[in-house]
Amino acid sequence: MTAPSGEQFELAAAGYRAVVTECGATLRLLEYDGRPLLHGFGEDEMSTAGRGQLLMPWPNRIRDGVYRFDHRDHRLGLSEPSRGNAIHGLVRWASWTLEEHGSSSVSLSYRLMAQTGYPWTLDLHVLHDLSAEGLTVTQTATNLSDRPAPYASGAHPYLSAGPAPVDGWELTLPAARRLLSDERQIPTDEEEVTGTPYDFRVARPLRDTRLDDAFGDLERDDAGGATTQVRDPATGRGAALWVDRHHPWLMVFTGDDGWDPPRQALAVEPMTAPPDAFRSGRDLLTLAPAGQPGDQVSVSWGIRALE
Repeated sequence: MTAPSGEQFELAAAGYRAVVTECGATLRLLEYDGRPLLHGFGEDEMSTAGRGQLLMPWPNRIRDGVYRFDHRDHRLGLSEPSRGNAIHGLVRWASWTLEEHGSSSVSLSYRLMAQTGYPWTLDLHVLHDLSAEGLTVTQTATNLSDRPAPYASGAHPYLSAGPAPVDGWELTLPAARRLLSDERQIPTDEEEVTGTPYDFRVARPLRDTRLDDAFGDLERDDAGGATTQVRDPATGRGAALWVDRHHPWLMVFTGDDGWDPPRQALAVEPMTAPPDAFRSGRDLLTLAPAGQPGDQVSVSWGIRALE
């Protein structure tokens, strides 16, 4: 019998253990010294609510699945029909091909073929690597087409800091700006977080704050990275998610809608572009035609334990 998420690739190093699946190159499990850092899913289950999935060639939503690029109109299938959006890319449920599997790392690839709504062929690659620094995920896309291709990437891990719900956890989110969205979760405006309930630049408990928002204007370290932390104040333990300079945006979701029971984990989703970027063009990457400079992009993010 084949597991719903296909072949399972287990990694271990320096007290960390992870499992990545054939389906979607999804991060099913991540723990440190036996303590879950993610709210994942079982080997006998399939991912729900995007848990651990990779979001390529776009993260989040495209309103109506319709956009214009390079003077041509395109229409994608509505993978979120309840809101009339195309959501989270085209590779979440694909069978990825194993390239190399070692004791502490695994690399998988997938050739995304040109199709209705996205008529470009891309080679996609992801490397999951464990070390004493935790998990590092590197997502790479290469344009194989003879025309420029629109592209953005993301991922959908749900962080865990201890016993749920998230209300008692402390969040540190290094973001100065929040996008305001309509009922379809499409951005309509933005605001500075100063003086609002959404300012978590200094650690404080989530309490009853509901989050399903994109945050930007990230505070960065000298290397260009930005780090979000979620911690259980009762133990001091938790998880940290960092992003490299290629990720200007984080989607943060407290797991209210669609979860039973709700608020079991906190999604912190790295994104190279905000929601609806295929329409707005904001931070959207353009991959050059195959064989030309700029036909490939590689970005990294990761998770480590907080002790």
